[in-house]
Amino acid sequence: MMKSKVTVGLMGDYHASIPAHQAIPLALQSASHANNIAVEFEWVATEEIINPSRVAPFDGLWCVPGSPYQSMDGALRAIEHARRAAIPFLGTCGGFQHAVIEFARNVLGWRDAEHAETAPDAARAVISPLECALVEATGTVRLFPGTRIAAAYGANQTTEGYRCRYGLNPRFQLELTAGPLRAAADDETGEVRSVELDGHPFFVATLFQPERAALKGQRAPLVEAFVRACAV
Repeated sequence: MMKSKVTVGLMGDYHASIPAHQAIPLALQSASHANNIAVEFEWVATEEIINPSRVAPFDGLWCVPGSPYQSMDGALRAIEHARRAAIPFLGTCGGFQHAVIEFARNVLGWRDAEHAETAPDAARAVISPLECALVEATGTVRLFPGTRIAAAYGANQTTEGYRCRYGLNPRFQLELTAGPLRAAADDETGEVRSVELDGHPFFVATLFQPERAALKGQRAPLVEAFVRACAV
């Protein structure tokens, strides 16, 4: 039986000027109405996440845009908890980037995995500058058959908005997405735009920001799917 009410932890450092932060409450409200599930949410600053207990009470965790975070360790700690405890997880933009880093460090054992934005000279920057920055850009995203994200959209492609300069480093793509983390979507050039985790109830991360649809009064199907997963 599904829950009639869920709580979502929004992991990141809230800034009213960030469009994605303006969009997220609207997207959750829309998803609440679409699913007939009450949704409560709380912004959780990354510096507050000194251990998993800070995020353990939530039904779902969303690592939001707005990196670099005040505490990278806090963000990674929360993502690790979502992964290990099988808590529904959504990561968008910076959340995608840090989900990749957490997997690289804690599953693949790459303790030196880094983000080029905060460690530009790192030998193993699994997140690196995009060949073409996607700042206030839109583009076609191709959704892979059989993935959770394709099921959420009920389609094989979507057009989405971005505000990012960093993505998955092609040098490490094959090893990072060989499983259980796998590519779930790409763009028209073949660059990975979403990943999912095998064997997890719902662990989806996107480089794009699906929540932005709510700023136009449109549905955000992936957010709706996330809320449904939180209610299971």
